[in-house]
Amino acid sequence: MLAALMLAAFTFNTAENLPIGLLDLIAESLRVSVPSVGLLVTGYAVTVAVASVPLAHATRAVPRRHVLTALLAAFVISSVVAALAPSYWLLLAARLLTALAQALFWAVMGPVAVGLFAPEIRGRVVGALSVAGSLALVLGVPAGTWLGRRSDWQVPVALLAALGLASLVTIAVLLPTSPPEEEPAAYGTSPDARRFWTVLAAGALSATGAFTGYTYIVKFLGDVSGFSPASVNALLVALGVACLAGVSITGGVLDRFPQSALTTAVITQAVGMLGLYAAGAEPAAAVVFLILMGGALGPVFMTTQNAMLHCAPGRTDLAFAANSGAYNAGIAAGAALGGLLLPLVGVRGAFLAGGLLTVGACAVLLGGRVFTRT
Repeated sequence: MLAALMLAAFTFNTAENLPIGLLDLIAESLRVSVPSVGLLVTGYAVTVAVASVPLAHATRAVPRRHVLTALLAAFVISSVVAALAPSYWLLLAARLLTALAQALFWAVMGPVAVGLFAPEIRGRVVGALSVAGSLALVLGVPAGTWLGRRSDWQVPVALLAALGLASLVTIAVLLPTSPPEEEPAAYGTSPDARRFWTVLAAGALSATGAFTGYTYIVKFLGDVSGFSPASVNALLVALGVACLAGVSITGGVLDRFPQSALTTAVITQAVGMLGLYAAGAEPAAAVVFLILMGGALGPVFMTTQNAMLHCAPGRTDLAFAANSGAYNAGIAAGAALGGLLLPLVGVRGAFLAGGLLTVGACAVLLGGRVFTRT
């Protein structure tokens, strides 16, 4: 069952980011501009941010097996429609349906998955799900981009529909049906409203900071660090591998050090981004700080999700939805902020702003721990 949920996480994350690697192909095929195709990614993140909590609240009484199978059915249908879409607007509508499914998927999937295991190893389960999500960036998007460029962009989209169908069938057959409030991980183990809001704010700030710079990492590596296009592609793979390594390592210690793992991930992200701003013109230093930033990107979201299992003041699915919505709002805000800063202060300035926002997230976490002690 965990494998089916991991496959679903991999499939959703790949679908979310796949257009990044196929922007030019989609634009040429549908005869629209590249920025218009970029809206397939930005609009996706905004939809997830806005819809997560309302959808989780609306389905709070529906058995999780029914919810997950319906979400995966929506994913399969929307992916098939996207693969067959003859126009940009139909493709955009299909993407928004996928985004609505993903908005609720992350809220429901986490509590369901960890509820299958004993409380003392739930951090490792969150880590396994995060590894699956990170594999989308390391394996799913590069493989989908490679396949799309050697056939048509519709082919990897259709393949994702097949993977979603495999997850759907497995979950529909194997996952028990029970009232959501009776699920083993339905409620936080140590409800704490102050800690909940602290983690929510820190995660949103961290995401805003990360994507203020990360959205424009290709431009940074080329214009500031001086890497060739081929080297930049290799460095993006290295960044994905660093993200995968980060979630794998963090997942192993998450059960023992949940609060320290979150703080460490945010601090590492801040060091990576500020290091790129300060020393990114030196290729060797750029590689080091890029790896640090990449190694923190996955663990930040993973550790905030894990925190929801402990501090959620009510149902964990609603807490997961709030956290996912806040993080995706940060992604959209960061990408927009970076775009505004580029003509004013350049791409280095965008990384400085992102690093300072991440420092703000560190301050929120540390301040929350001080207030908790008092």
